[in-house]
Amino acid sequence: MDSAGQALAAQTPAVEGLTEAEEEELKAELAKVEEEIVTLRQVLAAKERHCAELKRKLGLSALEGLKQNLSKSWHDVQVSNAYKKTQETLSQAGQKTSAALSTMGSAISRKLGDMRNSATFKSFEDRVGTIKSKVVGDRENGSENLPSPTGSGAKPLPDHTPF
Repeated sequence: MDSAGQALAAQTPAVEGLTEAEEEELKAELAKVEEEIVTLRQVLAAKERHCAELKRKLGLSALEGLKQNLSKSWHDVQVSNAYKKTQETLSQAGQKTSAALSTMGSAISRKLGDMRNSATFKSFEDRVGTIKSKVVGDRENGSENLPSPTGSGAKPLPDHTPF
C-alpha cells in the first residue's frame, strides 16, 4: 500500500463489525487492486504506442481515422429515427411551401392581368404611348429639334401635362 493509502487507513477508524483480521485482509486486497490498476495503465499505454506505430507503418494518419469516424457517425445519424422523422417533416413543409408560393404567384399574375385590363391602366398606357410617339416620332422623321425646357424650340411643351 502506498503512503497515501496508509495515511488514509490510519485516519479512518475501522468499520464497526469488522474484525482486525478482516480489516487487514481488505487492506491487502485494496493494495493488490491498486497495483493491478497501475499495471493495467502501463500495459494500456504500451498497447496504444504499439497501435500508433502500426498505423504509422500502414500510412494511416490521425486525419484518416477522424475521417472514418465522421463518416460512420454521419451514417449513424442518417439511419436514426430522429433524422428520418425530421427529413420527412422538412420534406412535407417544403412541398406545402412550394404549393403556397405557386398559388400566390398565380394570384399575383391574375391580379396584374386584371389591373392591366383596367381603365386606369389603359389610360396611363395611352398617355405614355403618346409621349413616346412624340419623342421617338420626331427622331424617326429626321428632326433633331426636340422641345427645349425653356420653350425656345419649334414645339413648346404644354405647361402641365397630366399623366
